[in-house]
Amino acid sequence: MFDTRAEILEALEMPMEKFRSSFLDRAGELYRDSGRGIVTMAMLGYSNICRSQCLYCGMRAGNSSIPRYRMEPLEALRLTAVGRELGFGRLFLISGEDMGYGFENLLSLVAGAREQGYRQISLACGEFTLEQYRQLHAAGAEEYVMKFEMSDIEDFNRLNPSTDFHRRMEAIEAVKKSGMKLASGNIVDYPGHSLEKMADDIELMRKLDISWAPVVPYMPAANTPLALEGGRGSLELILREIAILRLMMPQVNITAGQPGEDPKNGFGDSQGNLDAIAAGANVLFADLLPAGKADAFHVVDNRNLPGLKHMETMSRLSCLELNMG
Repeated sequence: MFDTRAEILEALEMPMEKFRSSFLDRAGELYRDSGRGIVTMAMLGYSNICRSQCLYCGMRAGNSSIPRYRMEPLEALRLTAVGRELGFGRLFLISGEDMGYGFENLLSLVAGAREQGYRQISLACGEFTLEQYRQLHAAGAEEYVMKFEMSDIEDFNRLNPSTDFHRRMEAIEAVKKSGMKLASGNIVDYPGHSLEKMADDIELMRKLDISWAPVVPYMPAANTPLALEGGRGSLELILREIAILRLMMPQVNITAGQPGEDPKNGFGDSQGNLDAIAAGANVLFADLLPAGKADAFHVVDNRNLPGLKHMETMSRLSCLELNMG
């Protein structure tokens, strides 16, 4: 299914009711029948310091409105230990592109989390060399998130002025060569996005053979240039993309922590999460950050990642078991 870009674009363009009956409901059933349940991950943003100037990210280096922090490995590991005590077997360590963190510190953090008993550790901390990715893999990281964000080269280079599309794709290939699984995806319906570009994004995810699609709609962040160009991306389009990805790549993980109608609820919107699960998404996150630092990890406005209790509610309402890993 969806063997060509033309088929993807046709699905994106069809009326929503036809899409729902033809694809969305089928995608939800496909995942439900897999028996994998809701895949849960503990998430820790260990640094919000970033060298990059991405026009859409609230943690961009030029945004002086948020307090910056950097957790030393021992401080971060005290919080990841809480995740293990809660029963999480998967950990997502994420930061800005903090080149001052120290690569040895990052290796210590990954190795320490592995010693705590996490079965899977995923990372998202920027562009490194192939040798560094191999060292992270050897320390215990199984998966690395390197999003291409947008497959349109002109859009990417304009919105990501601290790097370029060629460099990002080189980093993506280095992740794959390192032995780690690649997680990658796009931003849906950012200002200047189109259905044609979205079809290209989805086709690129297929070509990259990703393990996890961390896809979300565009959500404006205060004090960012792109926020002046347009508002939040379409909730309908993210559901279309989720369903297409599920049917096209049945084994892929897909972020279910999606926003709903009220932007204040962020990624913890119950209806947004349930709609995403019904479309075939399957991954929910619990934030390990204390309240003050959670607010400062300001990639988007009202990020809002709730905890285990929210996951349990989503499990009950969706009739899918929690898969704690």
